[in-house]
Amino acid sequence: MAGLQAGDPGLFRPESVTWQMHGDPMMWVAGIRALYLQALHPRAVRGVLQNSDFRKDAWGRLMRTANFVGTTTYGTTEAAERAGARVRKIHSMLSASDPDTGERYGVDEPELLLWVHCAEIDSYLSVVRRSGFRLTDAQADRYIGEHRTSARLVGLDPDAVPANQAEMAAFFEKVRPELAAGPEARTVDDFLLRPPTHPLLVPAREVLWRRVAQLAYAALPPYAHELYGRPAPKPATVTRQLRATGTLLRCVPARVRWQLPPKHILRAMARLGPGSRPAPYKLGREVAILDEPGEGRKDSNGGDRGRWGTAG
Repeated sequence: MAGLQAGDPGLFRPESVTWQMHGDPMMWVAGIRALYLQALHPRAVRGVLQNSDFRKDAWGRLMRTANFVGTTTYGTTEAAERAGARVRKIHSMLSASDPDTGERYGVDEPELLLWVHCAEIDSYLSVVRRSGFRLTDAQADRYIGEHRTSARLVGLDPDAVPANQAEMAAFFEKVRPELAAGPEARTVDDFLLRPPTHPLLVPAREVLWRRVAQLAYAALPPYAHELYGRPAPKPATVTRQLRATGTLLRCVPARVRWQLPPKHILRAMARLGPGSRPAPYKLGREVAILDEPGEGRKDSNGGDRGRWGTAG
């Protein structure tokens, strides 16, 4: 790649789909969508709420997740492996209990780690694509396959992790009977809509944060809306809202957005040279003809086979 200096590119190289896509500002909306989806697995969400004060530290949790994603995407191999080891160590020391049966279980059970992983990757891919970041189905498959690496970092066997859209859709179809909007999911939902804040900031919370949270919720698959018992606009309407939000956020110059701590992308560019700069057009070079909006062939979309093949 032109302008790429000698240096450790890390686990995800600049030519990967992950490297280009994770620089998109809609990843923040996708992260909130992932929280909503993850909370629908009763055993997984208990592991979170029983081991942390979610209402007081939810923002910190979101930032730690963002830092982990940034480190594993743009950091050196050593930094990524170190971040993974830290996550595995913490998980190995935590457990949760089922209030109905009294069963105690570790939060690092493979099925729980797999749910959290798939909910995250599906949310990142679904939201960013539907917001206008152009990916072909082949590139979407590559993205999911690339994240067998991040699955390994948290303790999963990469061979047991979905490698493409079809396998991801099959995973969600299999796990759906286990999902429910229990008391813990309601706690997460309530927090995301009304996070505690200083009284003077309540108007800003209502105007800005709630709109973001509602958009992330609306981007969930229909079965998730049914479980939460809260309606959402039609999928085509949600896609238009995601596109409008994506267009607005992408108007902010990337260099300005990337100044926000912890500056993973800027550090990667300093290490590898200007040719490593994430940019959607680098993936677009591989695309000959894109589908029309809303007419892609398939996407997992949280297990709901929708019509958002390219979002472009």
